[in-house]
Amino acid sequence: MKYHQLSCDSRFMSETEVRTDDSLIALRRILRATELYERKLAQAAGLTPAKLRVLQLLAARADGSATPKALATQMGVAQATVTALIDKLEKSGMVTRQRSAVDRRQTNVVITDSGRAATKKAPDALQQRFVRAFETMQDWEQAQLVASLERVAAMLQAEEIDASPVLTTGEIQAGEQGR
Repeated sequence: MKYHQLSCDSRFMSETEVRTDDSLIALRRILRATELYERKLAQAAGLTPAKLRVLQLLAARADGSATPKALATQMGVAQATVTALIDKLEKSGMVTRQRSAVDRRQTNVVITDSGRAATKKAPDALQQRFVRAFETMQDWEQAQLVASLERVAAMLQAEEIDASPVLTTGEIQAGEQGR
């Protein structure tokens, strides 16, 4: 068994203790990267990651519009959550609501020029960086990473926590208060 000496302590650490510390440090770095990104995004574009994701989904569509239900499905969140995000984006002039020309009972959310400008001004989304790097990995590496991350979630008893593919540290809706 390998041992590492701590510089500030005379005790020795086993390889397992070193790996444990290394894993906790890696988790902390991920959490801090997420927090720092959120701050940078708020300063640069006045958005939260969830609001930016709504704008990105709309901007990616040819007509720049989608129903709240379609956005909720694509984001993996409840429609009420998307509605709250849309309310805030509409208030800031980044989206508008329009009645569907096809079905008058349906409302479409449409990105405005201001919303498009905000997506261009926003720093590269953390999840986009992850997706680009993840998609370059071999299939077996992707599977191994997913299994490892799912195992970490299980170790933290977080398997049942509702989550969407938006890297943010708080609740998507609750964390939106005042932003």
